[in-house]
Amino acid sequence: MPKLVIVESPTKARTIRGFLPAGYEVQASMGHVRDLPESASDIPEEVKGEEWSRLGVNVHANFEPLYVIPKDKRKVVKQLKEALKKADELILATDEDREGESISWHLQQVLQPKVPTRRMVFHEITREAIQEALQNCREVDEQLVRAQETRRILDRLVGYTLSPLLWKKIAPKLSAGRVQSVAVKLLVDRERERRAFKKATYWDLKADLQPRTASQAASFPAELVSLGGKRLASGQDFDPSTGQLIAGRDVVLLDQAQAEALRDRLLGKAWVVSSVEERPSTRKPAPPFTTSTLQQEANRKLRLSAQQTMRIAQKLYEEGYITYMRTDSVHLSEQAIRAARACVESMYGKEYLSPEPRQYTTKTKGAQEAHEAIRPAGSEFRLPSQTPLTGQELALYDLIWKRTVASQMAEARQTHTIVLIAVDDAVFRASGKRIDFPGFFRAYVEGSDDPEAALEDREVHLPLLRQGDPLSCLQLEPVGHETQPPPRYTEASLVKVLESEGIGRPSTYATILNTIMSRGYVRSMGNALVPTYTAFAVTELLEKYFPNLVNTRFTAEMEQTLDDIASGQADWLPYLRHFFLGEQGLEGQVKARELEIDSGLARSIYLENLPVKIGIGPYGPYVSVETESGEVRANLPEDIPPADLSAEHIEELIRRKQEGPKPIAFHPETQEPVYVIPQGPYGPYVQLGEVSEENKKPKRTSLPRGLKPEQVTPEIALGLLSLPRTLGEHPESGKKVQAGIGRFGPYVVCDGDFRSLPADEDVLTISLERALELLAQPKKGRGRGSAKPLRELGSHPEDGEPVTLHDGPYGLYVKHGKVNASLPKDLSPEAVTLEMALELLAEKEGSSAKGKGRSTGKAQAKASTTARKAEGAVPSAGSQKERTSQSRPSSNGTAKASHVQETAQTGSRPTILEVTPKARA
Repeated sequence: MPKLVIVESPTKARTIRGFLPAGYEVQASMGHVRDLPESASDIPEEVKGEEWSRLGVNVHANFEPLYVIPKDKRKVVKQLKEALKKADELILATDEDREGESISWHLQQVLQPKVPTRRMVFHEITREAIQEALQNCREVDEQLVRAQETRRILDRLVGYTLSPLLWKKIAPKLSAGRVQSVAVKLLVDRERERRAFKKATYWDLKADLQPRTASQAASFPAELVSLGGKRLASGQDFDPSTGQLIAGRDVVLLDQAQAEALRDRLLGKAWVVSSVEERPSTRKPAPPFTTSTLQQEANRKLRLSAQQTMRIAQKLYEEGYITYMRTDSVHLSEQAIRAARACVESMYGKEYLSPEPRQYTTKTKGAQEAHEAIRPAGSEFRLPSQTPLTGQELALYDLIWKRTVASQMAEARQTHTIVLIAVDDAVFRASGKRIDFPGFFRAYVEGSDDPEAALEDREVHLPLLRQGDPLSCLQLEPVGHETQPPPRYTEASLVKVLESEGIGRPSTYATILNTIMSRGYVRSMGNALVPTYTAFAVTELLEKYFPNLVNTRFTAEMEQTLDDIASGQADWLPYLRHFFLGEQGLEGQVKARELEIDSGLARSIYLENLPVKIGIGPYGPYVSVETESGEVRANLPEDIPPADLSAEHIEELIRRKQEGPKPIAFHPETQEPVYVIPQGPYGPYVQLGEVSEENKKPKRTSLPRGLKPEQVTPEIALGLLSLPRTLGEHPESGKKVQAGIGRFGPYVVCDGDFRSLPADEDVLTISLERALELLAQPKKGRGRGSAKPLRELGSHPEDGEPVTLHDGPYGLYVKHGKVNASLPKDLSPEAVTLEMALELLAEKEGSSAKGKGRSTGKAQAKASTTARKAEGAVPSAGSQKERTSQSRPSSNGTAKASHVQETAQTGSRPTILEVTPKARA
């Protein structure tokens, strides 16, 4: 009989299968096979009447979790059970972390194996690592599982208790989370700092100098540093929080007029080198990557989001290119050090090796699991050019390879040259830098994708200068400076501060960032993260009524307690009781605060130095001003961040609102005014006529995607209002061919047969001939009934049905049966593999199961709504997602489960009995 090995994903299964001896069968669980219920429809009927059921945790029975098998996982569980019947041993080979340990424990509980069961762990998928792991299996670590379960329950309690309060007091669809709310507060605090910041100016002089004794020598720049024996004010003399000069600084602060007068005075004076100083320095390479430093550097260098980085790293790990990508450790094994040093010696020579193997110490707060750092897999590192990788996968592997190899290279040796130049009572300074030995710079330079180019950039050459050398001043210019507010966080800098404060875990950061963006708390402005006005409202409510939950120290202490539970130094049950049911527990706090919080005030924001109310309304944020005629409200445009909103902006918005939109044109036939409305429930639009008792719904047409309100001319506006326009008749059917704009953008249509217009086609100018060409092309469906596939990727392992690749109106997607999953925009059709498709389809099936599992008939919908009102809808809280990284499929669905109460005296694990899911009528 075969031995059954269970891993999480098909890609991992395929890679491991090649390294196992004969007689082993490998199956994928597709992530978790069991979880807490996601929605009210997932809760088993026999416990729906219980008050605690919406939480999925029986807080009055020792916090016993209610586990259900999601609908989309029932088929997987059935297949695993069938495979187990034919096996004589079960090997659980899920990832070596708390999440992976939890998946293995749940598999044990669900499958109830009657054959010997072992836990197999490894941190890289290579033949050597897999075979070694096979010889050193262990039992499931109950302590790690308990720690992960406690974290899961804690996140559920926070998210599902606070989120409904936010819905009632601020707006629907909001969420709160143990870590996400702290992350949002960090962004809001930084925006407040930027708003409080007042710019200050300071001036200095910049000279272009040249040695008089060597007319052919290159010129070099120098900056004014002191005047009359006093140091000149520079950026470091201004408070980074306020932007103003720090009190008590004995410095010279020049304004523009003073700087220009000083320039005129110094131009005719003698310039002499007063001193030359050389300072040697060394620089060590950075440690190998951890999860968070990989996310930071990939964001800086490759412009990848944390979520993209983790998705790509997961694939590289599962295909055997890198070691496990969820790690806090910077440690390298002896095998990895030997491999890295071999690369250095063969590529750069022995002189580039560090004298001794270099090992690093992990300094991250609460670092967990003794994994290695992220590095190339195996005992010999494959060069990036020796792999079949392409695109972002190649770029990320190249980054990991360079960072790992550089860690074993010699230090870089540099010499800094400081030259002081005297002219009258002023002193200028010139700085140079010489690289004496590049060391690890040859392999990896932080902040650059081209080490050779970066190497040149790091050197600043000065001509040979000696004390007393006379200089010629070729140019002297005043230079003005403005103090800059604290920079907004990027994904990289936010991840860095979360890690440094001990908040959350690196494996969760990608999902946290994705959650706060999808919930409308943050939007991107270039590479910066800008908090929205909704984020301000939520943060202010939590700060006022639940200050501990957005306090970084409190949150870090929670993380430490969870780590102590994992190591056996703390007991999980007393901690949960104190946190949720204690005298100052969350449950009691929420009930009390709900009566205290005024919804109107909770939806109102008052920004510093802006004496007007900002409200959160159903169509977004707005400003409210009291005028002689009453309250006037005006929507706030998205492109003005909270820190940049000024009184002038407010005045202009209110003025426009009071005056109303000005006509851009008048209809040539009806003489009705034509307006461009920049903001509406569904975006900007053009409108014919005014709203009145007789004309309650004037004709409106949305602007095409990419067309901004200020770009609309009278001709464009009239053209849009004429849509749909008839282009002519179809030569075969005689039916009308029309062009228009609909829910999914511009289109052409004939007899109900629609085709979306390509991005470069204009709905106002498209010809009949071009429309006929588009209509003759195969229809590219958004869902079922799509056009002929670009290619067939292979058969699905569950049912043998084909998995196909298609090109749709929104880009490439893969299809299996009735399930479609979009592909990343930058992916080429040739790069799509079956394994990639299977993972995306599994994630899509997981996310869509919630919607599919709900009743669809009118009577069922009404009953469902009534039930939700009676029981309280279960929030789709962000905290649910804080527990794991994006790459693991989420769990949801419906299943029946019974449970046995745990006694408070023993503190033993709750018993969760599996019951066959009840079939729906």
